[in-house]
Amino acid sequence: MTSPRTLGSSDLQVFPLALGGNVFGWTADEDQSFAVLDAYVAAGGNFIDTADSYSAWAEGNEGGESEAVIGKWLASRSHRADIVVATKVGAHPEHRGLSAGTIKGAAEASLRRLGTDHIDLYYTHFDDETVPVEEIITALDQLVKDGKVRHIAASNISPERLRASLDFSERAGLARYVALQPHYNLVSRDTYEGGLQDTAADAGLAAVPYFALASGFLTGKYRPGTTVESARSAKAGSHLESEQGRRVLAALDRVAGERNAEIATVALAWLAAQPTVAAPIASARTVEQVPALVAVADLRLTDDELALLTEASA
Repeated sequence: MTSPRTLGSSDLQVFPLALGGNVFGWTADEDQSFAVLDAYVAAGGNFIDTADSYSAWAEGNEGGESEAVIGKWLASRSHRADIVVATKVGAHPEHRGLSAGTIKGAAEASLRRLGTDHIDLYYTHFDDETVPVEEIITALDQLVKDGKVRHIAASNISPERLRASLDFSERAGLARYVALQPHYNLVSRDTYEGGLQDTAADAGLAAVPYFALASGFLTGKYRPGTTVESARSAKAGSHLESEQGRRVLAALDRVAGERNAEIATVALAWLAAQPTVAAPIASARTVEQVPALVAVADLRLTDDELALLTEASA
């Protein structure tokens, strides 16, 4: 039985892989999304990550599609209390930025779409440096006081603004960030390692990395001479052009072969073993993609395997 991980200083106990909701209502329709969610929960998963802006970028969508799908799924199943729902504020076309009024309005809209009376983990999606951290934290704290949000977190924020936010929470005795969602994976380490990771470690924050599989590149399906039908293939395929990308694939192939594991599982296991990381985020468009993701819960890489991958990705 997989041991859940505690998210930072919170009371949230999460499965060591968060299921990304970016594809729901975009490349996965409602039926596919429900099937993926069911498969994830059946495997022991309980941590679902979305955002109010998913998937405003898709033609014909306006944002909120993912939350609406998750809300319908929650309503049709009986385990809302067992699920940790994380969503984000700041990038919805009608609720851009992090002013106090925007945060309040966006949270109400997210609660409606999710069909729930509380959000377990509420992230600022992108920092808004035009708004003082005092205003952002005070608005988030009010949501916690009102029982609409259980815990707060940040994504896409500088070490300086993160530290200032934490310091203000301490000084004012207000809700404090418990988690951080950085861009972090085997082919993108400088997006987290360094100042941001140090700040998170010092503050006892849990990291929940996004792009954990580099838009699919770290599943191993992108190879020289192959074409992949995916909305994200251009981004993922670009890693093949770098020396680092090719080295990482070779190291992943080796470890996956020796451990009889999927390449994606090994890439996620490396990430899950890094300091501060509680649960990488990965999304699945089909039920067939779920097993390789949830298998990270049971794959512990050896020190030698971790060192091989770390060296390849340097």
